[in-house]
Amino acid sequence: MKRLTYVLVLIAFFTLTACGTTTGSRTGSGAAMGAAGGALIGSMSGNAGRGALIGAGAGAVGGYLHDQHRKGNID
Repeated sequence: MKRLTYVLVLIAFFTLTACGTTTGSRTGSGAAMGAAGGALIGSMSGNAGRGALIGAGAGAVGGYLHDQHRKGNID
């Protein structure tokens, strides 16, 4: 059951990352999904809080870069 939960969270993570139409919404959704994925991975190593912080940062950067790419500012 625990493994199924991890798989479902990861599927949601990849499906919903950087959703939105504005820079703020794409960055925010990337940060939220990154935090969820990071907490999940961090909980496996015993530190969900640190994983969530790292995941949120990585997700926010990813969402921002995705937004800039969609706008044509990054190749």
